[in-house]
Amino acid sequence: MFMLSNFLLAVAKLLNFVLSAYIWVIIGRAVISWVNADPYNPIVRFLIQITEPVLSKIRRVLPPMGGLDLSPMLLILAVIFLQSFLVPTLQQIAMALQ
Repeated sequence: MFMLSNFLLAVAKLLNFVLSAYIWVIIGRAVISWVNADPYNPIVRFLIQITEPVLSKIRRVLPPMGGLDLSPMLLILAVIFLQSFLVPTLQQIAMALQ
């Protein structure tokens, strides 16, 4: 049980790091949408490839706001919710197993 507890704690820490990094990727994507960034730049392409699948799904559900794209903000809120719910839940399960 001790190994499973440590494994779950490690997964919780890794998940927290990945979700935090994804928030910064979303912010980067929003910033490049404000400027005329080179679409062939590898960093710009990476930011678009990593965020567009999720953002496009949100845009399909979100009504048009007159040219204002609120999908990055909504995605950041969803990631924060996941961080606030999943990470502590995994940590509590791991502590209960000790």
